[in-house]
Amino acid sequence: MQTLWATGIAATLAAALVGSERGAGTAMTLRSPAVADGDRLPTQYTCDGAGVSPPLAWHDVPGNAKSLALLVVDPDAPDPAAPQRIWTHWVLYDLPPASSGLAEGVAVAALPPGTRQGHNDWGRSGYGAACPPIGSHRYIFTVYALDTVLADLRMPDRIALERAMGGHIVARAQLVARYAKRTGG
Repeated sequence: MQTLWATGIAATLAAALVGSERGAGTAMTLRSPAVADGDRLPTQYTCDGAGVSPPLAWHDVPGNAKSLALLVVDPDAPDPAAPQRIWTHWVLYDLPPASSGLAEGVAVAALPPGTRQGHNDWGRSGYGAACPPIGSHRYIFTVYALDTVLADLRMPDRIALERAMGGHIVARAQLVARYAKRTGG
């Protein structure tokens, strides 16, 4: 009887400790006030518009996260009917876990302190706007919660960042937007 009581108390205490951790019991989420998951990416965030990054907001980052990373990719390049590669649009890492998002068209100077950038598939840093050559492409925005702060990876590409994140991802959240480039006329 004593053992059963002690086990019950231990289970209750463990549940209370886990429940006090930020984000416990809920899944990390990624949203944008500019586009709902699965909807069309507004033109201003594409090469047909201003080409600025959309605003992003994440919530329920796990309490054990030491940093965040953000990747934006197009898995439908160059043609969604016959994709050949994943095209990387944005690489950010070492965002502080207390950060809650990024403003529309965020400038390098306005990134959260400590944030590092990598190269996109245009061979530069920063957000590369959606600009599909043919068909409707998916743009997958993924924020990763990591149990470590990554070392300076010296402007990594997506593959180098994914390799560095290996074994350190404690949670992730995605937002998928679609876009088809305007045609003449």
